[in-house]
Amino acid sequence: MDIRKIKKLIELLEESSLTEIEIVEGEESVRLSRGGMAIQSHVQTQMPPGVQAAAWSAPASSMPPDMTGQPAAVTADAAAVPEEETVPEGELVRAPMVGTFYASPSPETDAFVALGQKVSEGETMCIIEAMKMFNQIEAESSGTVVAILVENGQPVEFDQPLFVIR
Repeated sequence: MDIRKIKKLIELLEESSLTEIEIVEGEESVRLSRGGMAIQSHVQTQMPPGVQAAAWSAPASSMPPDMTGQPAAVTADAAAVPEEETVPEGELVRAPMVGTFYASPSPETDAFVALGQKVSEGETMCIIEAMKMFNQIEAESSGTVVAILVENGQPVEFDQPLFVIR
């Protein structure tokens, strides 16, 4: 759905006494509500099994005021601030792509690297599966693995830290 349509829907909600609007166009739907609930947009498309469509929430600062003229209340989810993880000092090996992290070449074999293991520059540390392609991720420097920051089978984001080498 076009962002201009969504903005017009927000304006309509602000100008009216409505508390909620939901519009469905084909496989796309947008639901806007006020009174402490987040503005949501949901796109439903034909996806492979096991893959879900994304849902988005607008930040509380962009929420329209409620009927009393006061800003809408922030929900607990919007107010939650993720805790920062402490990462040991050292050289980070980061994910060069989005995909699924695998610590070993197959489920029956040992991991490429273990905590405390010495690695050499260019040594394979893990595999990231992206679009049915298995990509070997190599150490960018020599040293000792002092932290493994992801678990086997976990999805990873681009530039997400995977290992710390010291």
